[in-house]
Amino acid sequence: MEKIKSTTVVAIRHNGEVVIGADGQATLGNTVAKSTVKKLRVLQGGKIVTGFAGSTADAFTLLEKFEEKLGAFGNNMKRAAVELAKEWRMDRMLSRLEAMMIVADKDDILIISGTGDVIEPDMEIATIGSGSMFAQSAARAMKQFAPHMTAEDMVRESLHIAADVCIYTNHNLVIEKVKA
Repeated sequence: MEKIKSTTVVAIRHNGEVVIGADGQATLGNTVAKSTVKKLRVLQGGKIVTGFAGSTADAFTLLEKFEEKLGAFGNNMKRAAVELAKEWRMDRMLSRLEAMMIVADKDDILIISGTGDVIEPDMEIATIGSGSMFAQSAARAMKQFAPHMTAEDMVRESLHIAADVCIYTNHNLVIEKVKA
């Protein structure tokens, strides 16, 4: 049985702003199952924003676990991410989950994977999902050659470029700014 999968998520820190965005497409095999999926979740009153790619049900399981870890570690996002990654890798049930997460607060952007990785990305740009390399390439070019753009504009345009070339990414975007 095929799983429903969600795709491209981008987070960028630029000129003191942290913004995360995602497209709205979920696919079942090679068919669009839904075009308006909300892949972002705002936590802690907007001080932390998460985004997910991969199996939707698995991502929601991981999001719940991440929220538990935040509570257990006094809302310390980096510590919660590390503890989630450790549990994800070692727990028999969690290790079968097929999803990735980006978590962002005013200080950090992190990618969390099921292999136990917690990655602080280069150039303060994080991307996950099937369109991630297209979005990352676009975001890197904008940061380097169009530094006058806002983080929100960079996220939006990166996702639109990814949607133009990745069949698993669409133009129905949701974008959130991290509150300081």
